[in-house]
Amino acid sequence: MADSSKPKRFWLVKSEEDVYSIDHLEKDGTTPWDGIRNYEARNTMRDLMKEGDLVLYYHSNASPPGVAGLARVASTPYPDPFQFDSESPYFDPKATREEPRWFLVDMAFVEKFPRLVALAEIREHPDLEDMTLLRRMRLSVQPVDPAHFEAVCAMGRGRGGGAERA
Repeated sequence: MADSSKPKRFWLVKSEEDVYSIDHLEKDGTTPWDGIRNYEARNTMRDLMKEGDLVLYYHSNASPPGVAGLARVASTPYPDPFQFDSESPYFDPKATREEPRWFLVDMAFVEKFPRLVALAEIREHPDLEDMTLLRRMRLSVQPVDPAHFEAVCAMGRGRGGGAERA
Protein backbone atom coordinates (compact mmCIF):
# COMPACT_ATOMS: atom_id res chain seq x y z
CA MET A 1 0.00 0.00 0.00
CA ALA A 2 1.35 3.44 -0.96
CA ASP A 3 2.09 6.04 1.71
CA SER A 4 -0.43 8.82 1.08
CA SER A 5 1.58 11.26 3.26
CA LYS A 6 4.43 11.39 0.72
CA PRO A 7 4.31 14.21 -1.81
CA LYS A 8 3.07 13.17 -5.22
CA ARG A 9 4.86 15.91 -7.12
CA PHE A 10 7.81 18.24 -6.74
CA TRP A 11 8.11 21.85 -7.85
CA LEU A 12 10.46 24.79 -8.06
CA VAL A 13 9.30 28.33 -7.34
CA LYS A 14 11.32 31.49 -7.85
CA SER A 15 11.42 34.57 -5.69
CA GLU A 16 13.79 37.49 -5.76
CA GLU A 17 16.00 37.21 -2.69
CA ASP A 18 15.64 40.88 -1.78
CA VAL A 19 11.83 40.77 -2.17
CA TYR A 20 10.91 37.52 -0.38
CA SER A 21 13.76 35.18 0.53
CA ILE A 22 13.78 31.79 2.23
CA ASP A 23 14.58 33.75 5.42
CA HIS A 24 11.34 35.72 5.04
CA LEU A 25 9.42 32.49 4.59
CA GLU A 26 11.11 30.95 7.62
CA LYS A 27 10.17 33.99 9.74
CA ASP A 28 6.56 34.05 8.44
CA GLY A 29 6.07 30.27 8.46
CA THR A 30 3.46 30.37 5.68
CA THR A 31 2.68 32.83 2.91
CA PRO A 32 0.30 33.11 -0.04
CA TRP A 33 2.26 32.68 -3.30
CA ASP A 34 0.63 35.70 -4.86
CA GLY A 35 1.32 37.94 -7.82
CA ILE A 36 1.90 35.20 -10.40
CA ARG A 37 0.78 36.59 -13.75
CA ASN A 38 1.96 33.93 -16.16
CA TYR A 39 -0.76 31.60 -17.44
CA GLU A 40 1.40 28.47 -17.41
CA ALA A 41 2.53 29.12 -13.84
CA ARG A 42 -1.06 29.92 -12.83
CA ASN A 43 -2.33 26.69 -14.41
CA THR A 44 0.34 24.72 -12.58
CA MET A 45 -0.70 26.16 -9.22
CA ARG A 46 -4.41 25.93 -9.93
CA ASP A 47 -4.55 22.49 -11.57
CA LEU A 48 -1.50 20.48 -10.50
CA MET A 49 -0.09 21.56 -7.15
CA LYS A 50 -1.50 19.64 -4.22
CA GLU A 51 -1.29 20.28 -0.53
CA GLY A 52 1.80 18.51 0.82
CA ASP A 53 3.85 18.69 -2.40
CA LEU A 54 7.45 19.76 -1.79
CA VAL A 55 9.00 22.79 -3.44
CA LEU A 56 12.57 23.87 -4.19
CA TYR A 57 12.81 27.55 -3.16
CA TYR A 58 14.92 29.37 -5.75
CA HIS A 59 16.43 32.83 -5.27
CA SER A 60 16.37 34.58 -8.64
CA ASN A 61 18.01 37.94 -9.35
CA ALA A 62 20.57 37.05 -6.68
CA SER A 63 24.34 36.79 -6.79
CA PRO A 64 24.55 33.91 -7.34
CA PRO A 65 21.04 32.70 -8.15
CA GLY A 66 20.19 29.27 -6.79
CA VAL A 67 18.11 26.98 -4.61
CA ALA A 68 18.14 28.14 -0.99
CA GLY A 69 15.86 25.59 0.66
CA LEU A 70 12.51 23.83 0.70
CA ALA A 71 8.90 24.83 1.08
CA ARG A 72 5.69 22.81 1.08
CA VAL A 73 2.41 23.53 -0.68
CA ALA A 74 0.21 24.35 2.31
CA SER A 75 -3.23 24.91 0.79
CA THR A 76 -5.53 24.07 -2.03
CA PRO A 77 -5.59 26.72 -4.80
CA TYR A 78 -7.74 29.82 -4.29
CA PRO A 79 -8.20 33.14 -6.12
CA ASP A 80 -5.36 35.65 -5.74
CA PRO A 81 -7.06 38.56 -3.91
CA PHE A 82 -4.76 41.17 -5.48
CA GLN A 83 -6.41 40.71 -8.86
CA PHE A 84 -9.47 42.48 -7.43
CA ASP A 85 -7.57 45.35 -5.74
CA SER A 86 -7.37 48.36 -8.06
CA GLU A 87 -4.51 49.77 -5.94
CA SER A 88 -2.36 46.64 -6.40
CA PRO A 89 0.25 46.22 -9.12
CA TYR A 90 -1.36 42.78 -9.62
CA PHE A 91 -4.83 44.19 -10.31
CA ASP A 92 -6.58 42.66 -13.32
CA PRO A 93 -9.59 44.64 -14.54
CA LYS A 94 -10.90 41.58 -16.41
CA ALA A 95 -11.05 39.45 -13.24
CA THR A 96 -14.26 39.22 -11.24
CA ARG A 97 -15.01 37.42 -8.01
CA GLU A 98 -17.45 35.23 -9.95
CA GLU A 99 -14.81 34.46 -12.59
CA PRO A 100 -11.33 34.97 -11.15
CA ARG A 101 -8.40 34.76 -13.56
CA TRP A 102 -5.51 34.29 -11.15
CA PHE A 103 -5.00 31.65 -8.47
CA LEU A 104 -2.44 30.92 -5.81
CA VAL A 105 -1.48 28.40 -3.18
CA ASP A 106 0.03 28.98 0.24
CA MET A 107 3.66 27.99 0.77
CA ALA A 108 5.01 26.84 4.13
CA PHE A 109 8.64 26.86 5.24
CA VAL A 110 10.29 23.44 5.49
CA GLU A 111 14.05 23.89 5.49
CA LYS A 112 16.83 26.33 4.69
CA PHE A 113 19.77 24.51 3.15
CA PRO A 114 23.16 24.85 4.86
CA ARG A 115 24.47 25.94 1.47
CA LEU A 116 22.95 27.58 -1.59
CA VAL A 117 22.83 25.33 -4.67
CA ALA A 118 23.97 27.83 -7.27
CA LEU A 119 22.56 27.78 -10.78
CA ALA A 120 26.12 27.29 -12.09
CA GLU A 121 26.41 24.06 -10.04
CA ILE A 122 23.06 22.82 -11.34
CA ARG A 123 24.24 23.46 -14.91
CA GLU A 124 27.45 21.51 -14.28
CA HIS A 125 25.87 18.51 -12.54
CA PRO A 126 25.60 15.64 -15.05
CA ASP A 127 22.40 14.26 -13.48
CA LEU A 128 20.63 17.63 -13.81
CA GLU A 129 21.35 18.46 -17.46
CA ASP A 130 17.69 18.01 -18.46
CA MET A 131 16.20 19.78 -15.43
CA THR A 132 13.30 22.08 -16.41
CA LEU A 133 15.08 25.01 -14.73
CA LEU A 134 17.81 24.87 -17.38
CA ARG A 135 15.35 24.77 -20.30
CA ARG A 136 12.67 27.17 -19.01
CA MET A 137 14.70 29.77 -17.13
CA ARG A 138 11.95 32.43 -17.03
CA LEU A 139 9.14 30.20 -15.73
CA SER A 140 8.54 31.10 -12.06
CA VAL A 141 6.63 27.94 -11.08
CA GLN A 142 7.78 24.72 -12.66
CA PRO A 143 7.74 20.94 -12.20
CA VAL A 144 10.78 19.08 -10.91
CA ASP A 145 11.54 15.44 -11.62
CA PRO A 146 11.84 13.43 -8.35
CA ALA A 147 15.45 12.44 -9.14
CA HIS A 148 16.36 16.07 -9.80
CA PHE A 149 14.64 17.11 -6.57
CA GLU A 150 16.66 14.56 -4.57
CA ALA A 151 19.94 15.57 -6.24
CA VAL A 152 19.41 19.28 -5.51
CA CYS A 153 18.43 18.51 -1.90
CA ALA A 154 21.60 16.43 -1.45
CA MET A 155 23.69 19.27 -2.84
CA GLY A 156 22.02 21.83 -0.57
CA ARG A 157 22.59 19.65 2.46
CA GLY A 158 26.29 19.39 1.56
CA ARG A 159 26.24 15.86 0.20
CA GLY A 160 26.50 16.62 -3.49
CA GLY A 161 29.82 18.42 -3.98
CA GLY A 162 30.51 22.05 -4.74
CA ALA A 163 31.70 24.99 -2.70
CA GLU A 164 30.14 25.83 0.65
CA ARG A 165 27.96 28.94 0.89
CA ALA A 166 29.78 32.00 2.12
